[in-house]
Amino acid sequence: MRAIWNGTVIAQAEHTLVVEGNHYFPPETLHRRYFSESGSRSLCPWKGVARYYTVTVDGLQNQKAAWYTAQPPRNPRRMRRPCSSRTLWAYWRQ
Repeated sequence: MRAIWNGTVIAQAEHTLVVEGNHYFPPETLHRRYFSESGSRSLCPWKGVARYYTVTVDGLQNQKAAWYTAQPPRNPRRMRRPCSSRTLWAYWRQ
């Protein structure tokens, strides 16, 4: 699975965790140079706290386009496969 924005691969992994249609990438599969912390956070009862990141490619920014959760989601029934990573990254905004 590849996450692509503005024609650039920003993350690539053989396996992702799919939760509610979003692909969660292991942290080591992100090209971190494209991600910067946005300062935004949200709280989900079963996913916990999410921290948002802005994706920047060739000077164009996609605000809060990616997020990560510090803990695995607490409701395994919503996942297509079990969670093995403690920190997960998702990319969702086109």
